[in-house]
Amino acid sequence: MSASAQPRLRALVVEDEWPARNFLVELLEGSGLAEVVGAVGSADDARQALSSPDRVHLDVVFLDVQLAAGERAGLEIVRSLAKEPGAPLVVLATASREHALEAFELGVLDYLLKPFSEDRVESCLRRLAERRPRREASAAAPQRIVARRKKSLVFLDADEVWAFEASHRLTFVHTPHGTFDLDLSLSAIEASFGRKLTRVHRSWLVNPMFVKELEREGSDTRLLVGAAVGQPGVHVPVARERAQELKDLLLANATGLRRG
Repeated sequence: MSASAQPRLRALVVEDEWPARNFLVELLEGSGLAEVVGAVGSADDARQALSSPDRVHLDVVFLDVQLAAGERAGLEIVRSLAKEPGAPLVVLATASREHALEAFELGVLDYLLKPFSEDRVESCLRRLAERRPRREASAAAPQRIVARRKKSLVFLDADEVWAFEASHRLTFVHTPHGTFDLDLSLSAIEASFGRKLTRVHRSWLVNPMFVKELEREGSDTRLLVGAAVGQPGVHVPVARERAQELKDLLLANATGLRRG
């Protein structure tokens, strides 16, 4: 089976600088060769992700060497993975060549230097695809979402999410339990959950099952997404070019309105 015929590489990104983390996620997703299933900013969060049962579905970790926990925190994670059978492949993504030799001795497969480029990331992914063990089928979509509330991690069921929002270079998830921060971009979320979500605006993904109102005012359209009509929810703008398609989608499995 060729690399192009295989399922996309499932990747975890570990980078403590938000702009670099988001840019790398965008390059990985934009290549069409990788699916980012997690993006975290600390060594502790990386260790937690790598110790979860979902790690069995992880193909590669893109890891910065110099994390906030210490100059060599990234290499310590690499060293621990090198001792574990079945561990994901590792790529160092960092600003310095200083640790290259030690990294390759530990089994790191590639070394991406900042600033990252589209061509370099794609060539890295093609090399990784050749080294990855073959899988018969792509892994199932994640059933839980890990978000943040201050210093706490919040675990959410995918089926209870109302909407995802990108705002001021951050990503938020809206739920009946409140609004929380996420480390993933909207494109990464959309790739992970597929048809469960609908893109209604460049900054919004919604779960159609929680759409309670479709509001029109002149040429503007917006949704009320939440738990019940008339109750507090989230008001979501709809892009003009998506309004008719969205209306058709919402009416497709509904009755009670005369069409025409």
